[in-house]
Amino acid sequence: MNSQPDDLPAQVRAACTDLARHGGATFPAVAEHTGISRATLYRRRDLRAIVETHRDPDQQTLTVTGLATQLDQLRQALQAVAAKVRRHEEDLRAIKREGQHSRK
Repeated sequence: MNSQPDDLPAQVRAACTDLARHGGATFPAVAEHTGISRATLYRRRDLRAIVETHRDPDQQTLTVTGLATQLDQLRQALQAVAAKVRRHEEDLRAIKREGQHSRK
């Protein structure tokens, strides 16, 4: 299957969903179904997390890869919130400066 790197997570998700209905999503089965090498599935944290999630659909076990992925997502969300707070603080300082200048 020829694909763009950006399409790989969607392809892996679709393969895992299909394979889960027919017995189970394993790394070799996903590799065969998608044409993506097992090495790539293991190496790329995002792809590995998708397969591991489908291997354990109840998500009763939390893998190191799953934890690392969740940490990355939380870190990105926290950075976005921090950037928004900084922008709001800058806006508040600008409003205060404008108020001080208008009173003079």
